[in-house]
Amino acid sequence: MNFIIDNWYLILLALVSGGMLLVPLLKGSTGGTLSAANAVQLINREKAVVIDVCEPEEFAAGHVNGARNVPLGELQDRLPSIVKNKALPVILVCSKGPRAQRAEGIARKLGYPRAQALAGGIKAWREANLPIEKG
Repeated sequence: MNFIIDNWYLILLALVSGGMLLVPLLKGSTGGTLSAANAVQLINREKAVVIDVCEPEEFAAGHVNGARNVPLGELQDRLPSIVKNKALPVILVCSKGPRAQRAEGIARKLGYPRAQALAGGIKAWREANLPIEKG
């Protein structure tokens, strides 16, 4: 008990640090690390290929201009035929981010080292006031 009383500030520091580690979990993970602005740069400067891993209905409701729709369940089979040059950057997008994060792992296993998931998905793209295609 004396240890706790004598070192209360260390215990408080440990609790605060632990709490800060939990904040992203409580806010909800958005998946991915690529920001919308960085994605636009990759598209414009390096001709990145945008792959939307949403289901066809979600894709029709709105997607990044020029994106190709490959649902997550079909990605492993269809990605090599869509993106033949594995050196190109591949931007993976979904509605909020988690599916794109899983798709990034699949793409990297298929040999696409520059595959990246868009953080926040289409939601973040819209919040950045970037153009959306429908249909």
